[in-house]
Amino acid sequence: MSATTEELKKQAIAEFRTSDTDTGSSAVQIAILTKRINHLTEHMREHKKDYASRRGLLRMVSRRRSLLDYVRRHDPQAYLDLISRLGIRK
Repeated sequence: MSATTEELKKQAIAEFRTSDTDTGSSAVQIAILTKRINHLTEHMREHKKDYASRRGLLRMVSRRRSLLDYVRRHDPQAYLDLISRLGIRK
């Protein structure tokens, strides 16, 4: 993947924001984390013994899980829409 982390972040914000100034809503945070997780997962496939990156990846997954739980509690329909748009949950 050739896109930098900053480009991925801007792309996620543009795609998932609810207003022009929205950069920190739960949906945007989850989208950013998902892009970073996908990017780091590709790195981990090539560098299997990079345990520091693995720890960071697990931390991001845990943080995304917490945010998804929050969204599911407060707006179940938004949760379903979000996971389908992001392509997570098989």
